[in-house]
Amino acid sequence: MTDRGFDRFQGTEGYIASDPLRHAVNVALALERPLILRGEPGTGKTLLAHHVSAALGMDLLRWHIKSTTKAQDGLYVYDTVARLHDSRFNDGDVRDIARYIKLGPLGQALAADKRVVLLIDEIDKADIEFPNDLLQELDVMRFQIPETRTEIAAKERPLVIITSNNEKELPDAFLRRCIFHYIEFPNPDLMKKIVRVHHPTLEDKVLDQCLEAFFKLRGVPGLRKRPSTSELIDWIAALRASGVSLGKIGGGLPFLGTLLKTEQDQELVRARA
Repeated sequence: MTDRGFDRFQGTEGYIASDPLRHAVNVALALERPLILRGEPGTGKTLLAHHVSAALGMDLLRWHIKSTTKAQDGLYVYDTVARLHDSRFNDGDVRDIARYIKLGPLGQALAADKRVVLLIDEIDKADIEFPNDLLQELDVMRFQIPETRTEIAAKERPLVIITSNNEKELPDAFLRRCIFHYIEFPNPDLMKKIVRVHHPTLEDKVLDQCLEAFFKLRGVPGLRKRPSTSELIDWIAALRASGVSLGKIGGGLPFLGTLLKTEQDQELVRARA
């Protein structure tokens, strides 16, 4: 273990990170272990990787996980279709299999000449075996390509940031190899700082009124999806763009669809109003 990661990430002008979140990033940097982030949608899990990359001057590689994603896809794919095409049309040397090996995001991160940030986004969208299939490669930071009898080994261990929406439990063996952090929803004081990044000219009184209305809305019992940070920022932008008097929002919530994204939640709030 080295101490090169401690206190390196302090947030950026565009990303206000809480102290616990900053500490989690820096511990992951120092211990050279993947960082798993959980939290409500809209709390900045994915955005964090972009700002860590910018703040530390590291390239960012993104691996967005889908229900059909396999761990092998992140390492490399052997493009047999392209090789078959070339063999049929005599286009290139098909004996050179390396021409048809395409590194995936994890493979690129391990093959990089310098340390990079690898974002594995929404890991729990994949099947239950996906995290287990990554254990070896994330642990030793190397893998084999049997088709070319070569090995890819990391010169610099990448900073791996993994986001999860808690849709399914991750295996204990996988979690043991990672640093874990749950991003708490911002309190009003931290939220005020976050909004200020996006709306620096908003009057303090108006901002306070917007936050009061927002947190009151989040507290409505029975909401299926409470509004998030990103939705608050969009809502304020919609209010400002439309010319609505922000000082009078206490009388109602215009542009409710910017905050609430289901018909049931909108009907619930209108009924209570």
